Amino acid sequence: MEFFTKAKAVKLRSHLDKYLVADRDLEKVHQSRKGDTRRAKWIVEVVNDDDINGGGGSHRVRLRSCHGRYLAATETPFLLGMTGNRVVQAEFDNSLSWKFEWEPVRDGFQVRLRSWCGKFLRGNGATLPWRNTVTHDDPVAGISSGWVLWDVEAVELPEEEEDDEVDEYASLAFSDEFSAPSDPSSPMSVFSLKSPPVRQASKLGQVRSPLNIL
Repeated sequence: MEFFTKAKAVKLRSHLDKYLVADRDLEKVHQSRKGDTRRAKWIVEVVNDDDINGGGGSHRVRLRSCHGRYLAATETPFLLGMTGNRVVQAEFDNSLSWKFEWEPVRDGFQVRLRSWCGKFLRGNGATLPWRNTVTHDDPVAGISSGWVLWDVEAVELPEEEEDDEVDEYASLAFSDEFSAPSDPSSPMSVFSLKSPPVRQASKLGQVRSPLNIL
C-alpha cells in the first residue's frame, strides 16, 4: 500500500516493460512502451474501510486517468469462452463504487492489484487478440503468473498540455511497439478463440463503452 500512499500519481509498468495507458476514446486501456505520455499517469485516490463501514482493515485505491475517468473492473469476459474480464476507464458511479477499487498486494518490490471479485489486474502478452490488452483474471501458476505483477513509479501530477502523440491503440496490429513473441503459456493455446468479443449495452452511468460493467 505504501507504493500508493506516498504518491499523488503513479505509472504502472507491466512484466513486458510497458505502461498502463488510458485510450483517447475514454473507454479502453492498453499497454504501451510510451511511458512519457500523460495518459500513462494515474492519479491515486486512497479509499479506507473507515470511509465505508466504520471498520479498519484493508486499504484500496482508485486510479483516475488524465481524462478524469477511473480504472474499473467489469464482469464482461474479454472474449467468450476464456478467462479474464475486461478492464475499462469509466465515469465514477458511487452506487457501484467497488467496481473502481483496487487492493494493492505487495509482492517483493512489485504489487498485484486485486479487483472487487478477487481477480488481479493483468497485462497480457503473446499474439492478437491478447497483445497489449489489460484484463483482470484469476492468478495462475506457471510462466504467466508474473503477468499480474506491476512496478509502481511515482510521478508528478498529469499536466494539462495537449497530448499530440499518435494513438497507439488504433495501430495495434501494425506497430512494432505492439510486437510480442508467441508464448505457449498464452491463453490462446488453451482456450478457443472462435467466439467474438461480447458486445453489451453499458449500465455504468454515462459510460459510452459497449461493455456491461454490472
